[in-house]
Amino acid sequence: MEIERWERSEEISDAEKKVIQEIWSRVYANCEDVGVSILIRFFVNFPSAKQYFSQFKHMEDPLEMERSLQLRKHARRVMGAINTVVENLNDSEKVSSVLALVGKAHALKHKVEPIYFKKLTGVMLEVIAEEYPNDFTPEAHGAWTKMKTLIYTHVTAAYKEVGWAQ
Repeated sequence: MEIERWERSEEISDAEKKVIQEIWSRVYANCEDVGVSILIRFFVNFPSAKQYFSQFKHMEDPLEMERSLQLRKHARRVMGAINTVVENLNDSEKVSSVLALVGKAHALKHKVEPIYFKKLTGVMLEVIAEEYPNDFTPEAHGAWTKMKTLIYTHVTAAYKEVGWAQ
C-alpha cells in the first residue's frame, strides 16, 4: 500500500541533523519539565488520548497532571526515546529499531491509535518552538518538521508490520 505523501519521511540533511541535535541538547537539559509540558498540552488539546492512561485519564486540571508522578515518569520515557532517536540520527538502523519498539508496544500492548503519534509530535514541535524561540528559526522548524515525520512514519510502519487494524 502506498504511503500518502504527508506520511513519507523526507531525508534529513547533515546540516538539519546538526540543528536538531543542537536544539535538542538544550531541550533535553530540561528533559522532565519539557516532557511534562508536552504531555499536559497533548492531553489538554486531545483529551481522548487520556483513555490509554489509567493513572491519569480522569485528571482534568493541568496542575494536577503536572504533579502526577505517573505522568512525570511517562514524560521521562517519551523524552528518553526521542533522545535516543536524536542521538542516533546518523544511524538509520538504530532509529528504525527504537521507533519500531515504540510502535509495536503501543500497537500491541497499549492499543493506542497511531494518529496520536502525529498529534503528539505536533504538540512537541509547538512546545519546543515556544520554549526555545531564539533557536527555533525557520530552518530549525523545517528540520524538526522532518524529524516529526520521521518519528510518525517509523512508528506507523511498525503498526502495519504487526497487522494493526483500526
